[in-house]
Amino acid sequence: MLAGLPYRPGDPELVAANGQARAWMARFNAGILLAQAERQALMAELFAAVGDGTSIRPPFHCDYGFNISLGRDVFLNFGCVILDVAPVTIGDLTQIGPAVQILAADHPRDPAQRRAGVEYGRPVTIGANCWIGAGALILPGVTIGDDAIVGAGAVVTRDVAAGATVVGNPARPI
Repeated sequence: MLAGLPYRPGDPELVAANGQARAWMARFNAGILLAQAERQALMAELFAAVGDGTSIRPPFHCDYGFNISLGRDVFLNFGCVILDVAPVTIGDLTQIGPAVQILAADHPRDPAQRRAGVEYGRPVTIGANCWIGAGALILPGVTIGDDAIVGAGAVVTRDVAAGATVVGNPARPI
């Protein structure tokens, strides 16, 4: 799965890992009144990395959590979803609006492979000091360069250059 090769999501090890993430999400999302330090400690329990000052407003949803790396002072607003079947990396100072979906999970284009129940993942990387507007969708395999802006509601299907601003569906530079 982490290598981008086809895998079966019903694999017992993956089902157990998802169950652990769901139990963590129940605690994290119920802790909306927790102090920042307590939420920071909860994030450190599950994520691969979490930088100082990082904040996530519940509700938050993910597949596994252990494939998520968040830099320093990252902010994820309400309702963020990260499907982390492959590594998802978000750089320092990046701000992510409400209802953003970051999707590393992908499916075969071949119908026979889909019928066989296999999936695969492609890493998503968001650089430092980016702004991802509300309701944006970041699709599998995308890299967003440092200082980039993704407009609200954009569907990012391709890499975004550092410093670029993209909007629309599919997202295009302006």
